[in-house]
Formats: sequence, C-alpha cells, structure tokens
Amino acid sequence: MSGHNKWSTIKRKKGANDAKRSKMFSKIIKEITVAVKEGGADPDANPRLRMAITNAKGVSMPKDNIQRAINKGKDKDSANFTEVSYEGYAAHGIAVFVECTTDNLQRTIANVRAAFNKYNGSLGKNGSLAFLFDRKAIFTLNEVDANEDFELEVIDAGAEDYEVEDGIITITTSFEDFGNMMSKLEELNIEPTSAEIQRIPNNTESLSVDNARSVLKLIDVLEDDDDVVNVFHNLEVPEELINEM
Repeated sequence: MSGHNKWSTIKRKKGANDAKRSKMFSKIIKEITVAVKEGGADPDANPRLRMAITNAKGVSMPKDNIQRAINKGKDKDSANFTEVSYEGYAAHGIAVFVECTTDNLQRTIANVRAAFNKYNGSLGKNGSLAFLFDRKAIFTLNEVDANEDFELEVIDAGAEDYEVEDGIITITTSFEDFGNMMSKLEELNIEPTSAEIQRIPNNTESLSVDNARSVLKLIDVLEDDDDVVNVFHNLEVPEELINEM
C-alpha cells in the first residue's frame, strides 16, 4: 500500500467513528463558511466552496447543514476566521505539520503548544518543515467503473498516482492540477467522495508500535481541537495500529 493510499485508509477508518464524524462536520462547516467569505456563495464560481461541499457530501452531511454554513458565510456579521499553520516535532523526531482555521489566534497557539508539550514534542519556526512535505491534491472516488478508458482520462488530466483498493479509487495529482482534475471529473459526471489538498511526506519514519502509539496520541489530540483542520506527519503508521482504528 503506498503512502497516499495508507493515509486515505487511516482517514476513512477515523471518519467511521461517530465522534470523529461530528468533528468532521464542524470543521467542514467552518471551511464552507471561510470559502463563502473568500470567494462568494456560488459553487460554480468558487472552486474552494465546491471542494468543501464535495467533502461535506462525502461524509453524508445533511443538505440543511450545508446551506446553513453557506448562509453563515454570507452574513457580514459572522465571525471572521484566520488560516494559520504550525510546524514542529513529535516525540522520536516525527515531523508534524498542523493547519488551523481560527477566530482566536491566542487560543489556537496555546492549545497547539500545550499538546506538543504534553506529549514530549516541540514547536518549530514556520517554514522549517515545509521541505519534508509535498502539497498534493487527493481525490477519493466510490462506485466508479475503473476501466482502462477512465484511467487514461484521469492520467490525461494530470493524475500522478492511481490506486484501487476495496472498490475505492484514490487519485493523486500535483497541487497545480487540482482544478484540471475537478473539471475532468465533472465532465465525466463523477462526484468524488472527497477532494482535498494534503501535505504528503517525502519520506516516512518507522518506529516501534509503542513509540508510534505515543506519537499518535499527540496527533489525535491535535485533530480533536476545533481550530485544527488538518494534521500531517511523516510517521509510517504500523499496520497493527491501523487495524486498531
């Protein structure tokens, strides 16, 4: 299983948990709100909003919730959010990149720093870890006929990696080809389960199961924070721990 697909498998397993699903809802609602404030309420003219709505549908968010989030974004009096990232090392030298969307920067940095400190990690300067990760667009598709013609179509649209596992297709493109792939899928009348910009590690680090479990405690605490949108790391998660999720 490649790094991209393993990452997607972990996200699916976490998303299956009801408590995690509730967190996903709240974060997607925030993303929809930010997208509307940034680019307007028309998904056809706002790629970021279109992506957020796609992800909302992918986790079965009710249409009413999606519309309320859009309306909240249109409300000039609703909270304004700032996007910020933090970089640091977990225990055992594992690189961790944290993306946040917040209406209170002091609260967010305090929570992120406290999590790193509690689990023997340390925050670094922004930009210090960027070279360890590549920004990639990751598309997940269900119930698609993965025939040779379809594979050629997505390769033509910029697919760098194309994987099929348990009936789920994962397509990886460069960050720059995100729009091309979205347009191609729309042309083929295919709505992805998720469409995300992720930071994929150039190389991963292996640890013992116990040490990996201690690092994942930090990752879980960060992911549970309402201000945290994404957490990326370069830990090669042992199969044993993936199966526990």
